[in-house]
Amino acid sequence: MNEILNLKHKIGQGISPRAFMEGMEVRTMELSGIPNTKDQLNSIYENFAWVSDEDSDYFGTILEDLHCLILCTDWCPDVIWNVPVLFRVMEQAAIAVEVLIMEDHLETMDLFLTDGGRAQPIAVLMKTSGEVLGSWGARPAYIQAVMDRFKANNPDKEAPDYRENLNQTYREIGSLYRSGNEYQQVMLRELRDLFQEWL
Repeated sequence: MNEILNLKHKIGQGISPRAFMEGMEVRTMELSGIPNTKDQLNSIYENFAWVSDEDSDYFGTILEDLHCLILCTDWCPDVIWNVPVLFRVMEQAAIAVEVLIMEDHLETMDLFLTDGGRAQPIAVLMKTSGEVLGSWGARPAYIQAVMDRFKANNPDKEAPDYRENLNQTYREIGSLYRSGNEYQQVMLRELRDLFQEWL
């Protein structure tokens, strides 16, 4: 991470979490096992629960004046699973958060590429002065590993089985998300580790 990266000019350019949730289009994502994206995101948000008091206490005692930008869209399955958890963490930490719709902020998105691609969501944590402390995204490491393995094993996008293998990868990722709240606990651990590193 470039230590002098400053995004103060982006503060105030996004929309609120509530506006993002209310403005979502309803989509069906068959490969990811999401029949209704808007309902799914809202359900994860409403039903989120802190499994560990230690985690909720940790995020609840962050006293620094921070700001979070979440780069995302409403058409990406990782956004549906991960953004409501990010919203809840930032609420607990009393960190102001706004959503930057990726297509409207590509120059910012391109500062936080994943393996050279625009993977989302990306949560950027910064001081209110705009100094970027770091970022998390687009998915928990053990789920990202599934996509990394696909990319390593399928370098040729023109190969006849590329699309079929990619679809199978999306199915596998979707099943990992749907297998319970483990991914949320991994996210919380990863975010705690990052916060402790940054702050």
